[in-house]
Amino acid sequence: MAEETECPKCKPGAPMWVVTFGDMMSLLLCFFVLLLSFATMDIIKFRQMAASLKNAFGVQTEIEAYDTVKGTSVVAEHFTPGRVEPTPMDQIRQQTTEEHPYLDIPENTENLSPQEIQKRFEELQLKKLEEEAKKIRESLVDEIKAGKVSVETEKWKIIIRIHEKGSFPSGSAVLNAGFSPAMTKIAEAVKASQGKVVVAGHTDDVPIVNAQYRSNWELSAAQAVTVAHELLKGGVDPKRMMVAGYADNRPLVPNINENNRARNRRVEILLEQEAPQATNPPNAKAVR
Repeated sequence: MAEETECPKCKPGAPMWVVTFGDMMSLLLCFFVLLLSFATMDIIKFRQMAASLKNAFGVQTEIEAYDTVKGTSVVAEHFTPGRVEPTPMDQIRQQTTEEHPYLDIPENTENLSPQEIQKRFEELQLKKLEEEAKKIRESLVDEIKAGKVSVETEKWKIIIRIHEKGSFPSGSAVLNAGFSPAMTKIAEAVKASQGKVVVAGHTDDVPIVNAQYRSNWELSAAQAVTVAHELLKGGVDPKRMMVAGYADNRPLVPNINENNRARNRRVEILLEQEAPQATNPPNAKAVR
């Protein structure tokens, strides 16, 4: 058989350089796709990532906002090496009379002297104190009618007076069981009030004779502590409270008969307010 001859014009396969050219085109395509992915950054996701990095490393101190950045560099905004300074801006804030007591002054004081302003201011505060005492009386109306409790005002104090009747047995610092509902109401009234709370125990001038208390001083202090514990159980802040025992040294009436001695045996809860000072700085406005 004759040997087959190859056609010089029909060589099998592609030229060798085609493989290299195809690899180069693939690499260029991947390179430009990568560049395109960098050019189309998702700003919202980037801000979320920046916020996560801030929480992890403590770099950023400002509150993140997930809105689209306009006209700023995201990288420079979140990762600038310089210290971020607060931007001065006008702010509208609501002021209260607790932060600025001088705002709580009477109306129409432009032509008054400082002494007259102070007098009007004290009258206004005393009126508010009396209104608060009235609310306490209304909450204890049954106990007041029964003669167990009385409520009075004295200058900058509201005095809730617990009488011996129905509260403490004679010579004892243990509250009667039937007085618990009244004590609950008193604790609620004290909790809702303002100012310092002083619980003071008082006795008559008859010396106590038993093995539990050495003198009226101990008895009056023990009764005050009992009432103070009832107030604490009712939710009164212990930081506001103070306990005192005065024995027979501060009687309401002279200890000349049994009726007067019974009136002097008592525990007083004093809701003390600080004496207010009204100042009238320039451009101050009265509270209506």
